[in-house]
Amino acid sequence: QVQLIESGGGLVQAGGSLRLSCAASGRTFSRNTMGWFRQAPGKEREFVAAIIWGTWGDSTYYGDSVKGRFTISRDNGENTVALQMNSLKPEDTAVYYCAVDREYSARYYGWREYDYWGQGTQVTVSS
Repeated sequence: QVQLIESGGGLVQAGGSLRLSCAASGRTFSRNTMGWFRQAPGKEREFVAAIIWGTWGDSTYYGDSVKGRFTISRDNGENTVALQMNSLKPEDTAVYYCAVDREYSARYYGWREYDYWGQGTQVTVSS
């Protein structure tokens, strides 16, 4: 049984940093697309970042609102994916979810493409 467990959320002041981690169990995902999404109250689930396996190394992609501030990475040995969030803004406040796509899809930014989801972790950025 696949499980994804996020950790690292919390309350931080604007301009601060947080590091989210997602630990996967049940199978290894070194060749799967892994992503982070977020959802604020009353808003749709939003793409944050994805890391995609490639023959010559992973590729990373980011939503426009987080480019240059967030960094996604993974540790295949630990079967984890992390999201380093710097220069946080109040508008980054949301529940953050990690997700895994069982099969490659070019639509890495679409939450419906992903098959496994964590339970989410709250990130709150105060102004």
